[in-house]
Amino acid sequence: MRRLCGQRLSVLITAALLSTQAVGAEFGRCLETIRSDAIASGVQSTTADRLLTGVTPNPRVIELDRRQPEFVSTLGGYLKNRVSASRIRTGQKRLKTHQDLLARIQRDYGVPARYLVAFWGLETNYGRFVGTMNTVQSLATLACDRRRGEFFRGELIAAMQLVDQGTLEPDQLAGSWAGALGNFQFLPSVYRDHAVDADGDGRRDLWQSLPDAMESAAAFLRERGWQPGERWGREVLLPDGFDFARLEDQQSVADWSDLGVTKASGNPLPAVDIPARLLLPAGVEGPAFLVYPNFDVIMRWNPSRLYALSVGLLADRLAGAGALRNPPPAQPAMPIPTVRALQRRLNALGHDAGPVDGRVGPQTRAALRTYQKAAGLIADGYPDTETLRALGVRANTIDG
Repeated sequence: MRRLCGQRLSVLITAALLSTQAVGAEFGRCLETIRSDAIASGVQSTTADRLLTGVTPNPRVIELDRRQPEFVSTLGGYLKNRVSASRIRTGQKRLKTHQDLLARIQRDYGVPARYLVAFWGLETNYGRFVGTMNTVQSLATLACDRRRGEFFRGELIAAMQLVDQGTLEPDQLAGSWAGALGNFQFLPSVYRDHAVDADGDGRRDLWQSLPDAMESAAAFLRERGWQPGERWGREVLLPDGFDFARLEDQQSVADWSDLGVTKASGNPLPAVDIPARLLLPAGVEGPAFLVYPNFDVIMRWNPSRLYALSVGLLADRLAGAGALRNPPPAQPAMPIPTVRALQRRLNALGHDAGPVDGRVGPQTRAALRTYQKAAGLIADGYPDTETLRALGVRANTIDG
């Protein structure tokens, strides 16, 4: 028996070694392809070899990619961690400390100071946590992963271009697990294309030069379509009997006002002809928001509604606004396997929820709304307990 157990253990160890060797060989082939593409884009072979030689995958990067808070957090949990009292206090101090720099940038780019400081606070807690993970290793790991490999291949090549062009030294390539760099956590392609030498020292330094970092952020937002003089959006109050089929529709603020939507205080919305969409990120029991074009610009920085709401709400708090009139209710976070089960069930019923990826995006929310309407539920696109029960999906699903 002891000999048999030893043989089984030997087989398992051999299988694990072969699997590791196969993964290593596949990763090596992936890096060779990226090296060739980088050289074809103009990167010198010596630069590519210097950066890629000896790089190995980092399993921690994949782990972090699969459990990003934007995927699994509730609105309440996300805002609690990001629009906190300490972050508001520190941000208000930073507004005063850097008011001259921020005022100049606002004049030049039309991006108000409170938004730049809000981005700064959310990305690195005002420069305190810029990340120490090896950028090349992180990007190589993601570039050779199946989920978003093509996107991160481009970012890895951009990082090599930054070194090849002399913008950065190899030892400066350290940042977040996803390869983001500096005070505002620019991905390498954004650093390459949008970083600004604001202090005139001949370098675009997003770590040590706050003028470079702040102006680069403003330039990026303006290029992405920031509308000077407009808000990100606002919390609103819905009238009794509101037609939830209007969710996610885009129409003017004046049209929303005609439907009975008001400011959260109950006062009328401003009479402006600005396009706006209605969001209920925590369902009908939570706060409602009208979001304007600048909200979509924020999402071009980070394509998460929770992130974009956090930027807007933190910016408002930095300017002296109060807390939400209707704060998010206490809701349990939904595990990714539960979301996958939900998506499979919606697809099986003919409501196209899109890929079964465990992420509640626009397509899944639209499918939820059509199902909820057909089932006689409130069609808010939120997977609450009642909706999950009606679909036959257990809220504590652990194996999707």
